[in-house]
Amino acid sequence: MPLVYLALGSNLGDRAAHLEAARAALARRLTLRQASRIYETPPWGYADQPAFLNQVLAAETGLGPQALLTYLKYLEAELGRKPSFRYGPRAIDLDILFYGSLVLETPLLTLPHPRLHERAFVLVPLAEIAPTLRHPLLGMTVAEMAARVDAAGITVWEG
Repeated sequence: MPLVYLALGSNLGDRAAHLEAARAALARRLTLRQASRIYETPPWGYADQPAFLNQVLAAETGLGPQALLTYLKYLEAELGRKPSFRYGPRAIDLDILFYGSLVLETPLLTLPHPRLHERAFVLVPLAEIAPTLRHPLLGMTVAEMAARVDAAGITVWEG
């Protein structure tokens, strides 16, 4: 089974409880192998909203990439995500960062995640659990990508 890396984020309501519920729900269909610490991060893309809690998980799955995306979207709705505008506030956000070393581009899914190399809120927790993971298109490791982004304002969440 491929090793996948998933990003979890929440900035509405009980953010930590939303992440906990997402991890429990994901464990129903995936084998969770590793979890980063939880980080509090400033909003990205649209600044006028509450800070996020973000975490990255490594997991194994028998689901193919499209089926995994469908499952993540189902879980987001089940866990209380409401339709909103792009980069807006949300109870839970679940994204596929890497699906093994697969490179894929379809109308609904691009792997690896097309903007992960720009996003400190993803790279900081990902570098904690997979610093030597190499991006199959960019050729850089996660640690190298993390060193290139501005991580100002990102802190380990103490709860």
